[in-house]
Amino acid sequence: MWIVFALLSAFFAALTSILAKIGINGVNSNLATAVRTVVVVAMSWLMVFVTNQQTGLSEISKKSWIFNFMRISNRSILVMLLSCIAIREM
Repeated sequence: MWIVFALLSAFFAALTSILAKIGINGVNSNLATAVRTVVVVAMSWLMVFVTNQQTGLSEISKKSWIFNFMRISNRSILVMLLSCIAIREM
């Protein structure tokens, strides 16, 4: 059964990428990424509430919150720095 979910996941990932390229044509890539991120976050929270799993938020440890925040922050900073370098080289 997992193979079906894996194939569906790959299909929808490809479809999302194609639709994003078509739908946000001529827009700055950083802005397009931000828009897609907002949509993904909104859909993720919708799934949390539809499945009634929001009560699990209180079970996440402080250490996990800090680790995830640091991981995401570091990735975001790296992307911003690389974007600035790429813009300067143009």
